[in-house]
Amino acid sequence: MALEGIVGYLFIFCARVVDMSCTTVRTILLVRGQRLIAAVIGFFEVSVYILALNQVVGRLNNPLNLLFYALGFATGNYVGSVIEERVALGFVTVEIIPTRPDSRLPQLLREEGFGVTCFPAEGKEGERLVLHVLLKRKRLPHLLDTLMHQDEKAFYSIMDARSIHGGFFGRQGK
Repeated sequence: MALEGIVGYLFIFCARVVDMSCTTVRTILLVRGQRLIAAVIGFFEVSVYILALNQVVGRLNNPLNLLFYALGFATGNYVGSVIEERVALGFVTVEIIPTRPDSRLPQLLREEGFGVTCFPAEGKEGERLVLHVLLKRKRLPHLLDTLMHQDEKAFYSIMDARSIHGGFFGRQGK
């Protein structure tokens, strides 16, 4: 196999990885309301996409071009999700129900620098305490680690927060 062919396959693969990584990150940014950053990423994404597609369409008689194109697509999805996870853009809301209604978890989380809103609730087994914690996604592993050390059987759910205003973050300047 000629060096030119190998370089071509690697170009198609790498271009597709870059393109799809951009697609994944851009889509997540759009969902979170970050339109301007998503648009800039979209510009680079489509430029790389067209370059990769040109290499494949211009040589449809070579099935390896299509194979490397598809492998780059699949790998790019994975890489894009890893990038987004590492960058951890945005905010999440974590709703926590400790195992005991008299839990000290709210105080402990506040001592760790988290903003916590508590309210009483009633569940199948009686009175419960619900904690509402809004935080930067980068801090989520720390919150979950604290939760597991304090109350490993607590119930929690994590939701993306599209936008926020005021409250604990308003006083911190985000």
